[in-house]
Amino acid sequence: MTQRCSWCTNDPLYIQYHDYEWGNPLHDDQRLFELLILEGMQAGLSWLTVLQKRENYRLALDHFEPARVAALSDTQIRALLNNPGVIRNKRKIEALRPNARAFLDTQEAIGSFDAYLWRFVDGRPIINRWRYQLEVPISTAQSDALTKDLKARGFQFVGSTICYAYMQAAGLVMDHTTDCFRYPELAQAHGTRAATEPTERRRGQPE
Repeated sequence: MTQRCSWCTNDPLYIQYHDYEWGNPLHDDQRLFELLILEGMQAGLSWLTVLQKRENYRLALDHFEPARVAALSDTQIRALLNNPGVIRNKRKIEALRPNARAFLDTQEAIGSFDAYLWRFVDGRPIINRWRYQLEVPISTAQSDALTKDLKARGFQFVGSTICYAYMQAAGLVMDHTTDCFRYPELAQAHGTRAATEPTERRRGQPE
């Protein structure tokens, strides 16, 4: 029997995501934009809910092309609010345009969002060694720094907990537990660099 992280349920969509996406270092700007938007959409919900709606988001948002999301009209925003295939949270949907514009501004200022994002971990994944899911933090000094900078650039729905989940998903931080079959694969592929910043909060502690 394949051993996976304890958060991964038996849902086939979750298994596919865990086995082939979560924790893999991501460097494609458009996929980084998609993931950042979806992490914000997750706030207050389960990630499985977001995964179940991901294809609907891709269809509604031109596969997360940042320039097209930045140019959404008020009519298109209203249509999204009435689209049963996405999470119809008014604040989250209204944040799409400013987030896309902030993303484009960051690309222009830095050269790529990839270059901007990965400098928060000095360009290399942080490989943690958690034995149990309860050890995994919900935020760190790195995610605090990222959220502070993103907010200064005009991004919304980018609290430190969301940013840490984003960093985990995009592979900046490798948080598969050591008993998971993905752990040795990713640790070997991307080095054994340990976390250099102390954890500020664990799961179950207030943000």
